[in-house]
Formats: sequence, C-alpha cells, structure tokens
Amino acid sequence: MRKEGIEPDVVTYNILVDAYCKERSISKAVDTIATMRKQGVEPDVVTYNIFIDALCKNGMVSEAECIVDTMRKQCIEPNFVTYRTLMLGMCQLGRVSTACELLRKMLTSGEVPDLMTISILLDDFCKRGKLDEALEFFQAMRNSGLKLDTDSYSVVIDGLCKAGQIEVAKELFHELSVNGLKPNVYTYDIVINGLCKEGLLDEAYQLFRSMGDNDCLPVGCCYNVMIQALLRNSYTSKATELLTEMVGKGFCADLCTATLFVDLILQSNESILI
Repeated sequence: MRKEGIEPDVVTYNILVDAYCKERSISKAVDTIATMRKQGVEPDVVTYNIFIDALCKNGMVSEAECIVDTMRKQCIEPNFVTYRTLMLGMCQLGRVSTACELLRKMLTSGEVPDLMTISILLDDFCKRGKLDEALEFFQAMRNSGLKLDTDSYSVVIDGLCKAGQIEVAKELFHELSVNGLKPNVYTYDIVINGLCKEGLLDEAYQLFRSMGDNDCLPVGCCYNVMIQALLRNSYTSKATELLTEMVGKGFCADLCTATLFVDLILQSNESILI
C-alpha cells in the first residue's frame, strides 16, 4: 500500500488486529496497535472491542478490563459490544456478581443489552449446571428494570425443569402472563416435558390442551412429548387418540414415539390402532 502512496487507516489496521486475534496471536495484535500509534493512527472502539473479545476468549478477562480502563483514559467510551463481550467473559469464568455489576454500569451509561445476549448468557449458565448463577443473573436483570422476553424466561425455565425444580419453573411460567408475555411453543414443550418427567401427567395434559388459549397450537414436538409420557404410564387409549389427532394435523411420530408404539403392539400381539 505504502509503495503506491496509500497509507493504512484505522479500518486497515483493525482488519490486521482481527486477523491476529483470530489466530490467537495476542502479542502480534498488541504490536499492530503499537504500530498504529507510531504511524499517527489512533485505535478506535472497534479496535479495542476486537482485542477485548480475543482476551476474553482466552480467559484473560482481567486484562480485558484493563483495556477498558485504557479506552476511557483515551476518551473512548465503551459501547454495547464492549460490555457484552466482558459480561460473556466474566460469566464463563463464573464471575456472576461482577457481570451483574457491569450490567448495572451498562444500564447507567445508557447502553441497553440486547435480549439475545441475555439469553446466551443464561443458556451458558444452565448448560454448565450453574443454575444458581443463572437465577442470580436473571434476578439482577429483572431488578434493573430491563424488560425480558419470552426466550429469556424459557431458558431459565428449561434449566429449572432439567434440575427437577418444577415448582419454581411453574412459578416463572405463570409469571410470563403477569408481565404481559405469552409462552411460545418452545416454552410449552419445556414445561410439559418437565411435568411429565415429574410424573404430573394430568397437569401436563391440561397444560397441553390449554395451549390454544394463548393462540399457541401444539406442534409435533409437543404431541410427541405428551404421547410418550402417556405410553410410559400405560395410558394407551389417550395416547392413541393423541397420535390419531397428531397425524390428522400433519405431524409425524418421532422415533421414540414410534418405538414405544411398536413395543406396545408386540407385547399385546395386536394393533392398537385398529
């Protein structure tokens, strides 16, 4: 570029920093940022966000926090991407309280986290078995006045159901309508499955049948979960009725449902569908 009389600008340098960071060559990224300054090109918020992301992905969250301090000293204000990256990094290291504090600072500065990021954070906690941390973070967001969506609730409800905390999951499920939200098919499927696993079949079936009240008609996954629970608890007649209904609506039995029916037919030596 320079041979042709073209000087690299901040965009060019950002591309180089990003490339080094993706290769996990942190030292080369640092050298590139130093070269920028020597050439009279000041790093911008994008430069720092790229670098902070690389540090967090390598577990160097404390170093990333120092970079944020450097940004402020240079009168470069962290933006939504900066905060999101740091929160993800903190949560991955189990620093939930610090992430919650950062969330409060973020809201105070006028930066509002997107709900997709919130769901990702909550899902990460739940998948790693850190349900207490997920609930702490969830509560911090509610206390902050941030309006959560159905997906955020669904992630936590799923974690609670998988942990066998069905009563708490039910409370959050009912809280949706209180907050003006409607459960979606995914939410219903989670709670129905959770109720079935806890042996609460009547309650699960009532919830399944009430889906239409929220303009959320059951789809194949909901039918399969309900049918499988009924079959495992010897409610053959009701399971068969649901199977017929499901097929009539254009949905198919999944492998597990089909296997349960085949086993039942073999055991009874006759077709239950005749």
